Formats: sequence, structure tokens, C-alpha cells
Amino acid sequence: MRPNLPPVAVADRITRLRASLAAEGADAILVTRLPNVRYLTGFTGSAGLLLVTVEDAIFVTDGRYREQAGEQLDAAGATIEIGIGVAEGDQREHLRRVVARAGVRRLLLEAHGVSWAQARSYDEEWFPEVEVVAGPPIVEQLRMVKEPGEIERIRAACAIADDALDALLPRLGDGITERGFALALEVAMRERGADGNSFDPIVASGPNGAKPHARPSERVVERGELVVIDFGCIVDGYCSDMTRTVSVGEPSPEARRMWEVVRESQAVGRDAVIAGVEAAAVDRACREVIEAAGWGEAFAHGTGHGVGIEIHEDPRVSRISGATLTVGHVVTVEPGVYLPGIGGVRLEDTVAVTADGCDPLTAFPKHLVI
Repeated sequence: MRPNLPPVAVADRITRLRASLAAEGADAILVTRLPNVRYLTGFTGSAGLLLVTVEDAIFVTDGRYREQAGEQLDAAGATIEIGIGVAEGDQREHLRRVVARAGVRRLLLEAHGVSWAQARSYDEEWFPEVEVVAGPPIVEQLRMVKEPGEIERIRAACAIADDALDALLPRLGDGITERGFALALEVAMRERGADGNSFDPIVASGPNGAKPHARPSERVVERGELVVIDFGCIVDGYCSDMTRTVSVGEPSPEARRMWEVVRESQAVGRDAVIAGVEAAAVDRACREVIEAAGWGEAFAHGTGHGVGIEIHEDPRVSRISGATLTVGHVVTVEPGVYLPGIGGVRLEDTVAVTADGCDPLTAFPKHLVI
């Protein structure tokens, strides 16, 4: 099911990062978070550091990735020097020489991506002659606005998830367990071309659905109860995210009313997504519908989040979010109601923000009874 995907413009991302460096009054940044390393270089391995200075970009990794690093960085079209060192000490000395050569005086660390011990090590052992400071999430800020190639990868991941769910929904009436259905979803998405899960699937039936992030159990899905199914997959590094809530046969009147209220809330929230709107306003639109139904306290989480290389990215869509949506943001809209002893309902789409509304990337229909 994987289509021919358009290229992504990795080569110019470091140039845009340098503009952010200048705004922070820094001479360089050490990128340590692997999702950010991938975004800037195309490298998909499990170990690597990227030092970006005003003029240079130097990537270091260990000997396991000697060939892979060269191939992936070349394919991305990024002009990056590659230093291979089997030992951490080799990488440290290589980067220290580069910092000295570039005349770096102020070096940013990804404050949200390093531990206290790592920060002290970079300051005292790696770069003792440089002012090492905690930096803001400037790479994540670049990542918030997706280019067309990124959106198409998310769309492809959403399409795989849509098709997998369509094929498997009838099995909910066959006495399958939550865990069994979650495993079947994982396999079905892999069979359709996914690289993996974007997170562990949530399959929560009956009273388990009242826990928004319930883990699939050995509980058998019963007729007439709500089943919350929240899942997604990865295509070429980009995630999808979707939730549907269904019932095998007719649910109770209260369960049906829960579903209908959440369905209205989710539709209102999706309609509120447009470039220029505050993310908090989208959250408020969803929340007002649920509050009017008397379940305001049962909507116990934010309305959504950004999606991309990571399953949870900025901008957040919540009542405390300070973000304003813009063209190229990809966010979820996922209100929910959770009533202990009865169950839960959550409905979620992933959408791309456009100038005149939003482009739904998830296409699976919303229906309660199967």
C-alpha cells in the first residue's frame, strides 16, 4: 500500500537552523535527540550526534553505522562532514577539534533532550573552553511546519491504518481479546507496508475504556459494549494516529449518547481547525459541546497534539496551549468522555492545517455499531 512518496527537502534544513542559532546569539548547537538528528540529516540509526556551527555541520557516530551514515546523508543531499569513531572518546575529540577550529564561544545543548549528568559532561569534559548553555527546542520549532513530502508520508501511514482497521473490525464479534485485536492490528499494518507502530495500540473494551490509556488485556470483547481503538503506524519515519470507538451490536442508551456527544464535539473541533486560529480555541470548541452535555469533568485530557517524526509533537491543542495554528501544522482532534463502570468514547482524526480549514489525513468512517 506504500505509494511513491515525494522527496523531502532535508538539504535546506540546516540552513534554516542556522538562522535560529543567530536569533539565540549562539555560535553552534549540539543536536543529540535522534528524531532531530534524523530530521536534519536523514540518518535513521540509534546513535549519532550532530554539531551545527555557523559554517559547518559535523555528524559523528560509531563504527556500526559507518556505511549507513554515508549512504543516508548522501541520499538526503546534506553537506555534512562525517566522523566515525568506535569509542565515545574518539567522537568527543573530533567534535572538540571542530569547535576549536570554528571559534565557537557559545554552544547550545538541547536542554529538554539531555540529562543533568550529560549536560555536565558536555560542559566539563567535552567542551571545557566553551560556554555551554541550555537551548530552547529550536529544531522542534522547525519541525512543526511540515513540507508537502512530510504530509504525504503521514497521509500514507494514515491510509495503512485505515485499511487495517477496515479489514479487522468484524473480528471484534468473534470472541477476540483486547490483546489479540491489538496484535492483529500491528500485523495488518506491517503487512500493508508500515515500518512499525507509532505507539503501542490501545484496545479498551467495556469498563476498561474509562481509562484513556488502558493497556490491552486478555479481556474478551463482549457484545453491546464500547470498544476504544487508538493506534497508528510509521511510514518512512512519519507517524499516524487515529481513534475509533465502536460497539458490537447495539450499546446501552447512555453509551450511545456518550458516542453521539463525542462525535459532535469532534466534528465541531475539526471545523474549528484553520490557519490563524489559536489551538486553545479548538480545544474550547470541543470542550463546550461535552460540557453542555454535563460531562465536562469526564473529558480529562487535551484535545490534540502535533504529529510527525514523533507521535506527540508541538503544537499542542489544549486549553493552556499558546500556539496559533498555521499552514503545514499537522495535529490531532481527539475529544473523549470516560465514565468509570460504563466505559469510554474517543474519536480522533489527524488533520493538516490549511489556509481555508483542514485536510483530513485519516479517512476511516465514524460509525458506532458494527
